Amino acid sequence: MATGDKDHHKADWVSIHKQTCQPLIPTRTSLPCPTTERERKRGTEQLLRRQKYIIDAAFSTAQGLVWAGKHEEARPAALHALRFGIEVYGSDSLQLVPAYLLLAEACTGAGHLPEASQYLSQAEWIILRTPACSAALQHKLHRSLGLFCAAKGDFEKALYHLANDVYLASSTFGRTSIEASGGYFHMADVFFHQNKVDIANSLYTEVTSAWHSFLLKSLQAQQQVPKSRPETSVFTEDREVSEEPLTTEHHGIVRTDNLMCSSREYSWERSWGASHWNRKLKPSK
Repeated sequence: MATGDKDHHKADWVSIHKQTCQPLIPTRTSLPCPTTERERKRGTEQLLRRQKYIIDAAFSTAQGLVWAGKHEEARPAALHALRFGIEVYGSDSLQLVPAYLLLAEACTGAGHLPEASQYLSQAEWIILRTPACSAALQHKLHRSLGLFCAAKGDFEKALYHLANDVYLASSTFGRTSIEASGGYFHMADVFFHQNKVDIANSLYTEVTSAWHSFLLKSLQAQQQVPKSRPETSVFTEDREVSEEPLTTEHHGIVRTDNLMCSSREYSWERSWGASHWNRKLKPSK
C-alpha cells in the first residue's frame, strides 16, 4: 500500500469508521430470508434506521472536523454521508444538498478546488430543478458559493452570493437570526480584506449582537429545562431517527469563538486551510 493510500485510510478511519463500523455491518451483509411479511417489513425498517443513523453520524463528524480545520479528514466522512444518502433518498433528492455543500467546503479547505466546484454544481443543479426548494436551503447554497469564490480570490462574486445568503436567511429566520449572522460574518471578512474596515466592523457588530441574543436566550431556556433522559441506543427498535438536517442551532456554539474574535485577528487559514491562506487576514494596502 502506498504512503498516500495509508494516509487516506488512516484519515478515513479517524473521521468516521470508528463510529459507523458496528451499524454498517448489517447493511453490507446478507441476512436470512424473512419467512413472513411482518418480519420482512421489520427488517426493512431496521435497515433504514441504521442507514439514517450512519448518515447523521457521518455528517455530524464531517461537520465537526471542518469546523476544527481538519478538512482532509472530513472528506471521507462527508462522502460516507453522501453515499448512504443516495441509497436512502435517491440521487436527485434535496436531502443530498447539505452533504454536497459540506463536501465542497471540505474540499476547498483541503485545496481541492476543482472537486469542490463539482460538488457545488451538483448541489446547485438539484436546487434549480426543484421549484419548491425552500429559502432555508437556498441560503446555504449561496453561502457555500460565496465562500468558494472568496477562497479563489473572486471577492466581488463572493459578496454577491453572500448578499443573497443574507437576504434568504433573513426572509426565512429574521434579520437578527444566527442563520443570517453567518452571512454577515463572511461578508465582513471579505470587506476587511478589501480594506473597507468601517463596513466590516459594522457587520461584525451585527454578528456579535445576534449571537449575544441567541446565547442569552439559550442559557435562559437551558435553566428552565429539566435534565433530559439518557439517550436510547440506535439498535433499540422503538428508537426514532430524526430526519431533520443538522442546523446552525445544533452546532453553531462550536463557532462562537470565531464569531466573537477581533476582526483583525481572524484567520482565513482556520476556515479554509493553510494551502490557500498561510497568513492572518490583514487589510490590503
